[in-house]
Amino acid sequence: MEAPDGDERRCRAAAAGRPAAPAELSELRQAGTYLVDDRGRIIEVSAQALRLLGRTADELLGRDAHDVLHRGRYGESLPRSRCAMRQPLIAGRSGQGELEWFERGDGTLLPVSWLLTPCGLGGGRTGSLVIFYESGIAEPARREPESASASMSELDRLALLAETTTILTASLEVAETLRQLVRLTVPLLADWAVVDLLTEDHGVSRAVVAHHENGGVIHREDLQGPMPPVPEESPMPLSRALRGVTATLAGPETYRGTPDSHIAVAQRKLFQATGMHSACIVPIRGVREVVGALTLGRADQPGAFTTTDLLLVEDIARRAGLALDNARLYERQRRVAETMQRHLLPQLPVVPGVRMSARYVPAPRASQVGGDWYDAFHLPGGGTALVIGDVVGHDLDAAAGMAQICNMLRAYAGAQRESPRTVLDRLDLAVTRMAQTTMATVVLAHLERAGDEGWLLRWANAGHPPPLLVEQDGRARFLEAGHGPLLGTGLRPARADAVIELPPGSALLLYTDGLVESRAHNLDEGLGRLCRRAAGLAGLPLDALCDLLLDDVRPADNDDDVAMLALRVP
Repeated sequence: MEAPDGDERRCRAAAAGRPAAPAELSELRQAGTYLVDDRGRIIEVSAQALRLLGRTADELLGRDAHDVLHRGRYGESLPRSRCAMRQPLIAGRSGQGELEWFERGDGTLLPVSWLLTPCGLGGGRTGSLVIFYESGIAEPARREPESASASMSELDRLALLAETTTILTASLEVAETLRQLVRLTVPLLADWAVVDLLTEDHGVSRAVVAHHENGGVIHREDLQGPMPPVPEESPMPLSRALRGVTATLAGPETYRGTPDSHIAVAQRKLFQATGMHSACIVPIRGVREVVGALTLGRADQPGAFTTTDLLLVEDIARRAGLALDNARLYERQRRVAETMQRHLLPQLPVVPGVRMSARYVPAPRASQVGGDWYDAFHLPGGGTALVIGDVVGHDLDAAAGMAQICNMLRAYAGAQRESPRTVLDRLDLAVTRMAQTTMATVVLAHLERAGDEGWLLRWANAGHPPPLLVEQDGRARFLEAGHGPLLGTGLRPARADAVIELPPGSALLLYTDGLVESRAHNLDEGLGRLCRRAAGLAGLPLDALCDLLLDDVRPADNDDDVAMLALRVP
C-alpha cells in the first residue's frame, strides 16, 4: 500500500459538517474508491481516484457524485432515471455495473466498471462505498451512426426536462446558467449550442457559441460578441425567435438566398463556420418578455432535427428563460445595492499628519449583496471618528439597513461630543426600534491628539472583528479590548471604551469579515493570516498595504463584500 502524502490525506477529509472517518480509504493500485452519504454526496475520496479522474479533492468533496461524475457515452448529462447507481444507492444494497462513463477534470470521458456496497458512517448514519476502475475500451466517445436524441424514449425526455429545471434554477448567475444549459444539451441533442441574448439597451449579444469536440466542450469566442439589430418584420428564423414569434427548424439552405438584414448575414456566416447541416432555433422566454434565442445545431451528428426534437428544445428553452430571468433580476438588484453602497461611502477627511486610505470591494456573486461600510468624519470639539460596520445579511434589505445605521451613527456621533460606547448604546436602542429587524456589527473609534506629537485612539466594539495595529518595526496585534455584543439583539449590555496611545509610525486597519472569512475558511485562520501578512508589509505605503492585503489575505472563495479603512500616524 502506498503511503499517502499530505494532500492525499487532506482529500480524504470529510466534507463540511462531518469529521474525517477513523479509518482512511484503502489505496488500491488500479482502482479508485470514494464514499458517499445517503444523499449521494462524496464525503471521502482516495488519491488513486483523484489520479484516475484528473481532479482535485476540492472539486469532489461535498458534491453530488451523479452530477459531478456520471455521464452518458457521448459526454451528455445523464438523467437520474438512467443512472445505474441510483437504485442500489437508494435501496441500500450492493450493485455493480460495466460500460459506464465518468467525466474527468479536463472534460474527457473515463470508461469504468464499478462496484457499490452499503456501509456505516458512524453515529447511526449510512452511506455507500464505490470502487471503480478503468475498463479496457479504446475509444469511449466514438459515435454510432444514430444521434443520441433519436433513441431517447418519452421517459428519457421527461427526465431530461426535470433535470433541466433542477439544474438551471440552482444558480442565480447568468454565466453559470448558460454553462449548465450547454452541458445539458451538448452533445446529447446537438454538437453545437448558440445563445443570443437581448441586452437592456434592446441590442443583441451572441453570448455563447460552444462545440463538442474530442470528448469536451470548446467555446468559440471568435464567433461571440455584439450582433446586428433585429428587424421588426423579418421572416428569418433567428429574427422571429428573438421577437418571440415561433420556433423553427433551419439548415444552411435557409440562409442561401439574399439576406434581408445584417443579422441574417451573421447567421449565414455562423452556419458556414460551424458546418451545421440541421438546427433548431427557438425563443428563450422569461416571465415578462423574450430573453433571447437558443440555436442547437448538428454538424458531426447524423440525422436532421425533427418536429419532436423541436418541441423538446422549446421546453428546454422555456426553462432556461425562467432561470435567466431570475438571474438577471438578481444582477439588477445587486447593481442597485452596490450603487447605493458606493454613494454612501464617504470622502475621507483631511487630518494633518495622518495618512488615510479605504477600500470597498463588492461581493463577486450577483446573489450576494452585503451591508459593509466604512466612514470617517470630524468630531465636534476636535478629533476624528473612524467607523467600520457590517449589517447581518446578504441582500437588498441588508444594504438598506446599512444606509439607515450609517446615517444614524453619523448623526449621533456628530451632534455632541460623547464617548464611543455612549454613541453605540444610543445607536443600539435605535436599531431595535427599526421597522425591519436588523442586526449589525460596528467599531466606532475616536482619533485624538495626545500632546504635541502623540495620537490617542479610543474605541468601542459591537461584535465586530478587532482592529489590527501594525507597528513600524513589523510587530502586529489585534486590539481586542472594548468588545461587546452586536447591535440589534434587544439586550442592554454594559459597554466599555478602550484606549491606547498609537506608537509613532504605526498603522491601524479596520476591516469587515469578508477579508478574513469564507465558507471554507474560518475566522480564526483568517485573522492569523491577516496578522502575519500585515506584519510583513509594515514598511509599505498605506495604499500598497491595503491593496496587497486584499490580494493576499482575502479568501479565493469569498462571496461577501469587503470594506477596509486604514490610517498611519506620523
